[in-house]
Formats: sequence, C-alpha cells, structure tokens
Amino acid sequence: MRYWLMKSEPDEVSFADVIKAPGKTVAWFGVRNYQARNFMRDQMEVGDGVLFYHSSCAVPGVAGIAKVASGAYPDASQFDPASHYFDPKSTREQPRWISVDVTAVAEGRYLPLSEMRGVPALEDMVLLQKGSRLSISPVTKGQWDKVLELMGV
Repeated sequence: MRYWLMKSEPDEVSFADVIKAPGKTVAWFGVRNYQARNFMRDQMEVGDGVLFYHSSCAVPGVAGIAKVASGAYPDASQFDPASHYFDPKSTREQPRWISVDVTAVAEGRYLPLSEMRGVPALEDMVLLQKGSRLSISPVTKGQWDKVLELMGV
C-alpha cells in the first residue's frame, strides 16, 4: 500500500463534494503534469491512501482522507473542446492524460498547511519542499500516520 497527497481546488472539487457524491466517489480529472500523471498511471493502486488537499484557496490544507478506488483510465476532459482541460494533441487511440477514482474515507479536523510546516515529522514531505508544485505527490507511512494523528482520524 502506498500513500499520496492529491491537491484539488475546492471551488472545482472539494472534499465536501466528494462526501456528497454517489458512493462518496469522484473521478480525479484535469491532471496536466507528466510526473503526476505517471504516479497515477504507474504507481497508484486501488486501496492506496490519499490525503485530500485543498489548494489555491484562502487556507490551503488537508481536508480529508480518501482512498484510490479505481485503476487508471483515460481522462474524458482531455477530449472535450468545451473543457478547460481539453488537449487537442490527445486522441482516444492515444490518450495523454488519465484519471483515477477516489472515495472519501474520513473527514477529521482540517489541517492547514501553516500548521504542517511546524511539525518536525513532516519536514521532508514533498508538499513542504521549496518550489514543490506537484498536484500529486507520494507520502511516507510516517508522514501519513502523523497527518492522521493531527487530524484526529
């Protein structure tokens, strides 16, 4: 089992949206970074843990705990000319971008980025490294356990 931090802008898909979704499951779409895509395609497995992170908002932080609920499949938004995530170079025969489904597991206490920065056990977390902007990043078991402890989950 692996652990991941996955960033979502809450005005697009929030953790509350996931909780309200049928089966508490949504497609993770719109990833347009090759390294993040490769994590989903090559390393994520059903059941992996996910720290659902709200980014590009007033108080960024971990909003909930989820799990990977599907294997990788083509992201439909890359084919939709009306979508912000449309990619004219991607074809159905050779899709460039993929999605996975995630399912909400637990909400816990919202854990702000500012608080995470002050926790020694999290200092090596990819999210906290200078210049890190990946929308998906690996999390160690120790980091996962510490975040869950801080969230009261």
